[in-house]
Amino acid sequence: MTIRTILVDDEPLAIQGLELRLQEHDDVEIIDKCSNGREAIRSIKTHKPDLVFLDIQMPGFDGFSVVQGLMEVEPPLFVFVTAYSDHAIRAFEAQAMDYLMKPVEPARLADTIERVRMRLNEKRGAEEVEKLKEVLAEVAPDTAEEMASADGGAGELASNRFEKLINIKDRGQIFRVDVDTIERIDAAGDYMCIYTGDNTLILRETMKDLEKRLDPRRFQRVHRSTIVNLDLVKQVKPHTNGECFLVLDSGASVKVSRSYRDVVARFVH
Repeated sequence: MTIRTILVDDEPLAIQGLELRLQEHDDVEIIDKCSNGREAIRSIKTHKPDLVFLDIQMPGFDGFSVVQGLMEVEPPLFVFVTAYSDHAIRAFEAQAMDYLMKPVEPARLADTIERVRMRLNEKRGAEEVEKLKEVLAEVAPDTAEEMASADGGAGELASNRFEKLINIKDRGQIFRVDVDTIERIDAAGDYMCIYTGDNTLILRETMKDLEKRLDPRRFQRVHRSTIVNLDLVKQVKPHTNGECFLVLDSGASVKVSRSYRDVVARFVH
């Protein structure tokens, strides 16, 4: 897979520096470089790249104006690059893939590229499935109908295989906890702190094993040591350096690290 990429910055040295760092990633192909927002909009519409590294502060059309100017087409993934950390909140609102500070650190850039790869793989996988369904609908409508029915049944089975109740032995008692009431889970070694609306319980189990028992459509890890019930998130508060906080129904605030920022996408779309 090649990641077709456009670089946008009004500073030639900034583009050269980013281009040099991207040479370490063999699957990144730089197909164009633009020095202002108007050029960027034209180039993106013409070349339809997978990824755009976009400076925020440029004369005329700034980075946010470029994103707004592409509302009528399917946009690429955007990574904002800037020398000013106070643009982080607007970057979230513009649905940026990531937010990098100048000068761009190679390790931080590598983390961003890896997340871009994951997002593009998911997108292309979904597109291939849809193409297959369209072809089947034309040449074998009966088979396509059977597949659609099977997909529905599989989704129902997947939902049923996850825990509805979890038995927790704590303080000499056994608590039967409805997973719907679990707000978040924090890891402490081989012990899990289970937070419900009115209680905190301790479960002796690893996070990896506990994750397998919970429906990933609802329970997602947002930090190396924290799982959150997404149904109980009532607010997203963007923070600096690509991080943010989730405010839960109880009022608790949970930090989302950069590595798990994709989880936040469903709340900002």
